[in-house]
Amino acid sequence: MESFPIGMLAAIVGLVGGLVLGLAARLGDFCTLGAIESALYGQDQRRLRLWGVVLAVAILGTQLGAMAGWIDLGATFYHDLQWNPIASIVGGLVFGYGMALAGNCGFGALVRFGGGDLRSLVVVIVMGIFGFIALSGPLAPLRMALFPQPDADGPQGILHSASLIGLPPLVVITVLALALLGWGLAYGDLRRSPRMILWGIAAGVAVVWCFVGTTWVASQSLGAIGVEGPSFTAPVGRTLIFLMTSTAGGITFSVGSVVGVMAGALIGSMIRGLFRWEACEDPRELGRQVGGAVLMGIGGVVAMGCSVGQGLTGFATLAWSGPVTLLAIGLGASVGLRQLISGFQPD
Repeated sequence: MESFPIGMLAAIVGLVGGLVLGLAARLGDFCTLGAIESALYGQDQRRLRLWGVVLAVAILGTQLGAMAGWIDLGATFYHDLQWNPIASIVGGLVFGYGMALAGNCGFGALVRFGGGDLRSLVVVIVMGIFGFIALSGPLAPLRMALFPQPDADGPQGILHSASLIGLPPLVVITVLALALLGWGLAYGDLRRSPRMILWGIAAGVAVVWCFVGTTWVASQSLGAIGVEGPSFTAPVGRTLIFLMTSTAGGITFSVGSVVGVMAGALIGSMIRGLFRWEACEDPRELGRQVGGAVLMGIGGVVAMGCSVGQGLTGFATLAWSGPVTLLAIGLGASVGLRQLISGFQPD
């Protein structure tokens, strides 16, 4: 253990979790923007309701793991930093709107690139760059002035709020997980799609795996490695820096998870026969996607996570930032999609 780089262990945890998420996206159609788009304009709620299954599994597994001592939720930034509701709402709206313009979130762009879509490579690179411009570059002072991130001064989150009115944590966890699962499976078309359900369960388990794995690595490294779950805004930028310089903290969980998603998407695309090289033929389309990627990079950093990083991972920790950001992303994406579709309507 002493001779094995501790960062490599974290990267392996991320690689396995990312691999499963990439497979879930390609083989189970797990996609944020696709879920919103098909529900609003395709009369098909299967991918939207699949989120109920994924969230139920992730929440139940993460919270039970925390109760068993396998996951240190207090060490995650979701609970270690004071929640800023304005940042969650503004960042989520900007990210969601950018997601509609780009045609995918950061996670979805990685999945699409793994399937051969070179347009998504542009989205990934631009989003990663502008994420770091907002995180630690020229826009960082402005971001910190507008959306400060002080350390939490005490327990926070959904369970803490529930305890203030006398609700036992286990009851809150169980009711919330069952409600999400029931909402998801209440849709008949999803119940008739066992493949989607199984991959939805796998996606939820992947989040739990990442938390358990990084908690163990953090304990082995005496806190040198943080407790993390899947997220694809700033981690994409960290991966780009590592691939170019081998710096930015060296190989980490972020690098493993990003590479894992692309690898899982590639494997899933091959299995389904969907892999094909694609490029952008319309400069206006590419410009729109680049603009969307810029907004996603900045919005994701302001909200401290993307549709997966907050909407799934943050929600699994039962931090208030998770559901609030997810709703803001959904609203922003809905506005963006409506604008795009109306732009194609004849005068």
